[in-house]
Amino acid sequence: MIEHFSDHIQSILKTLPESPGVYRYYDIDNNLLYVGKAKNLKKRVSSYFSKEHDTFRLRLMVKKIVDIKTVKVDTEMDALILENNLIKSLTPKYNIMLRDDKTYPWIVIKNEPFPRVFQTRQLKKDNDEYYGPYPSLTTMYILLDLIKSLYPLRSCTLDLSEDNINKKKYTACLEFQIGKCKAPCVSKQSFAEYDNSIKHIRQIIKGDINFAIKDLKNQMHESADNLEFEAAGILKKKIELLEKYQSKSTIVHPSITDTDVFSIISDDKVAYVNYFKVMNGTIIQAQTLELKKRLEESDEEMLVFAINEIRTRYNSLSKEIFVPFEPEFAFENAKYVIPKIGDKKHLLDLCFKNAELYKKEREKQLAIIDPERHTDRIMQQMMKDLRMKVEPRRIEGFDNSNIQGDYAVSAMPVFIDGKPAKKEYRHYNVKTVVGPDDFATMEEVILRRYSRVLEEKLPMPQLIVIDGGKGQLGAAINSLRKLDLMGKVTVIGIAKRLEEIYFPGDSVPMYLDKRSETLKIIQQIRDEAHRFGITHHRNKRSRETFKTELSEIKGISDKTGQKLLTELKSVKGIKEATLAELALIIGNSKANLVYEFFKSQIS
Repeated sequence: MIEHFSDHIQSILKTLPESPGVYRYYDIDNNLLYVGKAKNLKKRVSSYFSKEHDTFRLRLMVKKIVDIKTVKVDTEMDALILENNLIKSLTPKYNIMLRDDKTYPWIVIKNEPFPRVFQTRQLKKDNDEYYGPYPSLTTMYILLDLIKSLYPLRSCTLDLSEDNINKKKYTACLEFQIGKCKAPCVSKQSFAEYDNSIKHIRQIIKGDINFAIKDLKNQMHESADNLEFEAAGILKKKIELLEKYQSKSTIVHPSITDTDVFSIISDDKVAYVNYFKVMNGTIIQAQTLELKKRLEESDEEMLVFAINEIRTRYNSLSKEIFVPFEPEFAFENAKYVIPKIGDKKHLLDLCFKNAELYKKEREKQLAIIDPERHTDRIMQQMMKDLRMKVEPRRIEGFDNSNIQGDYAVSAMPVFIDGKPAKKEYRHYNVKTVVGPDDFATMEEVILRRYSRVLEEKLPMPQLIVIDGGKGQLGAAINSLRKLDLMGKVTVIGIAKRLEEIYFPGDSVPMYLDKRSETLKIIQQIRDEAHRFGITHHRNKRSRETFKTELSEIKGISDKTGQKLLTELKSVKGIKEATLAELALIIGNSKANLVYEFFKSQIS
């Protein structure tokens, strides 16, 4: 395949180094198409030009490439960082797109004498300390309220330099009067005491609450030893506040310290990566990234992109990264951990559930805002899951009902664009099958249905769902072959016990993810076929019972019999009714006929 590309491309591929680096693809107008990273530049870049790609967008991009530029770096980590920076600054057409249109708030500790602590949405390149971002405003406000209740800090913007304080340029304000500030501006609080509070605040924001509790306990015991019981009481209340906050936050084992946790869930177009930052058993940060695929990137590629983005954004130096699988790219001074059991596995499962919940919420929003796009996404997913060549816009399902071969019927629900189209539902009374033969019943009904579809040029479904395993599917296939429809429409069987999906000619069933939308729609079609079939079966059995018993009574018409059934619900109810009850419904003479008929049967 490489020889099909230009001499320029071939010469570049031959001279690529076998080292980590970043590559960039350009089109004929020198527009940047794609930026990628590689552990081995030669192997990775050559792979684009040496094989036939599955996706249209990827084939299209490769056709457009007329130039390749590379940057060799020392380590995989350097490649990750450089790729991330180039994607953000250059926004190439075919790269993963991070959907992140929100400006999340941060907590800032100002770099100034007697530092202020407050929230901000502006992350500046200055000497201040920034912590966050906080996707949950509630979490951030709870944390700030806790800090303010524990440590009275100044909120003014005065220049509290040592020289200004010594010159007594300021006077204590109302904040001091109401106990929200200790007035360092007039030397009522020393720099050392204020700085100790900032140290505690810094550790609390980082999630290390134990550090602050331990230090406060030491101060409390020291105050008690010095008989300063009022000060000791204030410190005790602060400790209780911290412990209460910690108890609400700790949902994993305290032994899990300074850890990044990532999970991923994706479909054809979007990946959702959830992140937890855990400190001392406490989740102190949580966020879900939505990543739009451009070239149907793998989960591994999406996960590595997200890990790099998050660790850069949060300035994380955690040495452990919990992941559902081990990506190829490693991070410096950090190791991947794939939890299998216990608290670590519980934490990873919780992380996955958050990603799954976020995905469901986004899909609900999409269904409301853009229902057409929502339907298109589901149809695309079904086409991929069921290995179809076209989207299953029209689906027809089949299920049989009978009692020991009597009153045999078949039901056919119809789904259009993934939703029930009840006006299109049909039921069939079986004509040629004698006795309880489910396979022969299926063969008859499929032949009748699609003979009529062909004769009357009715809409042909893209997918036929047979309720049953290999036997029922085989029966349906026999009829489709007779009509020369095999290969022109996809037909599958779904077995009830383990929800196996069977395909023609394949003895090994497919097992779809229990949470997948494809399986849910197939199950819904199967359930609708069963419900619709049972309803029709009951109605037919009721009519047959009426015909065989009430119609034997001379002088009782079908209309009179139906009137009795409507009032008394069943033939059994009619048999048990008194003469007076029957007379109230159909009159004395007809009541006598019915009453005497059933009385004679008993005797």
